[in-house]
Amino acid sequence: MRMVDLFSGAGGLSLGLEQAGFESVMAVEIVRDACDTYSRLFPKANLQDTTIESLDFHPLRGKVDLVAGGPPCQPFSSGGKRLANADHRDMLPQYLRAITEIRPPAFLMENVFGLATGERGDYLGGFIREFRNLGYEVVWRVLNAADYGVPQKRRRLFVVGSRVGRFEFPAPTNGPAADTPYVQAGSVLSKDRVIGHPNPSKVFYAKNPDLRPSFYDGHLFNGGGRPINLGALCPTILASAGGNKTHFIDTMDEVPGYHSSLLRGEPPRTGTLPGGRRITVAESALIQTFPSSVHFSGSSSSQYTQVGNAVPPLLASRLGTALAQLLLSGNAEASAD
Repeated sequence: MRMVDLFSGAGGLSLGLEQAGFESVMAVEIVRDACDTYSRLFPKANLQDTTIESLDFHPLRGKVDLVAGGPPCQPFSSGGKRLANADHRDMLPQYLRAITEIRPPAFLMENVFGLATGERGDYLGGFIREFRNLGYEVVWRVLNAADYGVPQKRRRLFVVGSRVGRFEFPAPTNGPAADTPYVQAGSVLSKDRVIGHPNPSKVFYAKNPDLRPSFYDGHLFNGGGRPINLGALCPTILASAGGNKTHFIDTMDEVPGYHSSLLRGEPPRTGTLPGGRRITVAESALIQTFPSSVHFSGSSSSQYTQVGNAVPPLLASRLGTALAQLLLSGNAEASAD
């Protein structure tokens, strides 16, 4: 089965879909470093390193089984300005145009879960109606990657459209809804071993710490990076990581004692956390379930961004397997008719 990956980034979605039996024949991406990473992973794919607005997708009609992709999510992220369609980075109209011109049997779209909330949910609903007008049966769901074996809390919206039958999201493989527990961050991270190039960014105590019942929550340190509980799920790997938004390992077990001291009313500490080690690009990629052999191009900051923007390949593979089954059964029924 042949697929196209729009806004492909470094290729996390394509990796998982290829594991499920799809072949990436074309990708579209404008970030140079992400293009270099993708090209090494998929040397046979026709990578278009240009703006999607400049492309005509009509020649692909009848030649691909699936169009996948995650239009830029900044317009809809709860952590951004939330301008939605008022943001020039909104690429949902271009995604719709590609589907209209290609008319694949199925499509898969990924985005931040904020797109499904509030007024942004109304905006999403308008596009779903457009897809349905094209003859697609459309379903959507916010999934947590942890429910499918990814050692990370990561909630994302997935929209699936099909012209060969109704898509059913796969049942969780891990967590309370399954027989298997969540995969712990400690399955790929360690206090004693650094994987990849060390991150020199220090962990500084926050001047005005925000206390929560658990020392793994709140903001005891500057930036968005959190201490990682190796016996539980890693917090969401962020595209803005690299500096103080990079999660860290408390190698000297200092955080619990500091949290307790704050609860007792003692003043916040200053300076850096002893033994606080930011996770590396390679470790972030492992949390995202990228194979250890993947090399990301560009500066350290660019590599963290590529990793944080990606769909975890393992989650993509779970979805891809369900899509492949739907497409194959649909083709079999068409042949029988």
